[in-house]
Amino acid sequence: MNDMIVKSMLDTEHDQDLWKTFNILRTFHMKLNPKKFVFGVRSGKFLGFMISSRSIQANPEKIQAVLDIKSSRNIKEVQWLTGCIAALGCFMSRSADNC
Repeated sequence: MNDMIVKSMLDTEHDQDLWKTFNILRTFHMKLNPKKFVFGVRSGKFLGFMISSRSIQANPEKIQAVLDIKSSRNIKEVQWLTGCIAALGCFMSRSADNC
């Protein structure tokens, strides 16, 4: 497991939710890298998406990469483009129809 988020419905419950998470990790003998801990973050990149307390959005860098690509010249490039569009599909209405 590389990345993990602990999110709470209420700020007052967050400490308790963190303790529950740490106890679960301890039960399964999972270790965390203290150099990679970040606490109290309200938004950021996670698994290629921009996560905030209000929404999940596509990463602008990934959108720009799709916009900047050249026309596909072979089947591998078409497959790559299809994969990119599928990853961003939840942010585009009727993406399957547009493809």
